[in-house]
Amino acid sequence: MTAETISSSDVLLHVRVQGHENGPTVVLVHGFPDNQHVWDPVVALLAPDHRVVTYDVRGAGGSTAPASRSGYRMSKLVGDLATVIDHVRPDGGPVHLVGHDWGSIQSWAAVMREASDARLTGRIASYTSISGPGLEIYGNFFRDGLARGRFAAVGRQAIQSWYVVAFQTPRLPELAARRFGRHLRKALARGQRIGDGHWGETFEDDFRHGVNLYRANGLSFRRDSTSVPVQLVVPTKDTFLTPAVYADIEAYAPDLRRVDVVAGHWVVQSQPGVVADAVRAFVTETEARQDVRREA
Repeated sequence: MTAETISSSDVLLHVRVQGHENGPTVVLVHGFPDNQHVWDPVVALLAPDHRVVTYDVRGAGGSTAPASRSGYRMSKLVGDLATVIDHVRPDGGPVHLVGHDWGSIQSWAAVMREASDARLTGRIASYTSISGPGLEIYGNFFRDGLARGRFAAVGRQAIQSWYVVAFQTPRLPELAARRFGRHLRKALARGQRIGDGHWGETFEDDFRHGVNLYRANGLSFRRDSTSVPVQLVVPTKDTFLTPAVYADIEAYAPDLRRVDVVAGHWVVQSQPGVVADAVRAFVTETEARQDVRREA
């Protein structure tokens, strides 16, 4: 394993690369309030035949935090991902992208921009999204749901998204994390039936910094789509997201695979084998399709 700190715009990112040196490169992007160690069980399973890249997103783990809330805007997050891709594939080759929670949300933004952003064009071979719809997917779910009379589905998701509103309260989430961080971490782990080891000593800071993701980025109602092959992993017992959010997902990702898993939000921790198998199968399929195109 190699661990490095690289510069990206206004922050330093802590990046780890491990696994099979000549295997397909897979970049795993974590969410809130996690750091890259949330992926450790999945990394251990992918490493024998993949080159696996993880990094702490800005404000989390071993990466530094931006000086202001604007530093958490989506454009900055996508820029960080592009920087990581350039660093681990200096030859200009593509990576297979996997995101969970906010790592998935920001990865959707990158995938949607893949064709128009020179930093990303041709750099994302496939994308596996876990428990994190893009902001446009989420925004249009609410707007279209109300317009089409899907009040029950919209209402259920609104209730499960209560924390998004709570995080807009000035200073209160930060105060809670600072004063009750250890108890919050244990309660979250117990409620989600996962271990809390992956959060470690940086949990309080990760939480305090990470709430700015919700404050700096609002819902989007764009209707962009991507030609990147997308695999959707949907935990059917997700505490924070209902499967109904993905009802119109094909409009955004026409080249789509879907895997439903009976699991909670942190499926990457509770069922890492299922996640690793899904990623491996999708990477293998995508690479085979690319080989066919090159030979045609």
